[in-house]
Amino acid sequence: MHTTLSSATKTVTIGHDQPFCIIGERINPTGRKTFAEQLRGGDLSTVTADALNQVEAGADVLDINAGIPLVDEPELLKAMLRAAHDAVDVPICIDSSVIEALEAGLSVYEGRALVNSVTAEDDRLEEILPLVARHDAAVIGLANDETGIPETPQERLRHARKIVSAAGDHGIAAKDVVIDPLAMTVGADTEAVTTTLATISLIRDELGVNMCLGASNVSFGLPQRHALNAGFLPMAMAAGLTSAIMSTAEVCVQSVRASDLLLGHDPWGTSWIAAHRARQAAEKEAAASA
Repeated sequence: MHTTLSSATKTVTIGHDQPFCIIGERINPTGRKTFAEQLRGGDLSTVTADALNQVEAGADVLDINAGIPLVDEPELLKAMLRAAHDAVDVPICIDSSVIEALEAGLSVYEGRALVNSVTAEDDRLEEILPLVARHDAAVIGLANDETGIPETPQERLRHARKIVSAAGDHGIAAKDVVIDPLAMTVGADTEAVTTTLATISLIRDELGVNMCLGASNVSFGLPQRHALNAGFLPMAMAAGLTSAIMSTAEVCVQSVRASDLLLGHDPWGTSWIAAHRARQAAEKEAAASA
């Protein structure tokens, strides 16, 4: 089952038999005070820089969020999408909880976007799924509803099943529903990651759909977050995760690409070896010019 996203000229395919899809998390003002103030003032230079840096580091898709209090989010999101589009040619994950912002972003996006996100709440399903269908987008479905984050994998599977079914009622194929099995911080619950891994396996076995989660959530509040994220991602991939909104720190990207090779998603290590040779060439060039 493949989920296809596209930019103006580039296509990215998410699937259980495909290399893992890295969705860069950085273009989000949450917790970034300076970035938020820049956006308030109409300064999009950090959007451009973050887009370029993440793609250079290995991002296949970029998540873009414009959620700042007391701004015109639809207009800001459109401006951020245009800035990213001018800087890089990769598909975009349009990230907002505001219907008007999603509508605005989809109206200017050139390609096939991923919408982040919908939950299993009836009113959210009825608001967001028609919008996704109208713009021929794909959508991330969070496995929770108005009662909060389910504690058990079986409850999360039930919500995932409901989202996939509701999407089908709106003409959205299961292949275009990317379920988020929900990653929570292990610092607050020692069973958080094992619950997420069990959920991934259940959804893979029963629904067969693609999955995406916020990988950095698992390490929130703990030291050496990149190391924890890099340890978590291979386990999630082995369980059936096919994409993640994640850091493009080198240790995280290397962990994912190594896992692609070890899980058989990089036949004969072609991409791994090519990346190694590119690094060697860059190092030689840097040494020669020093």
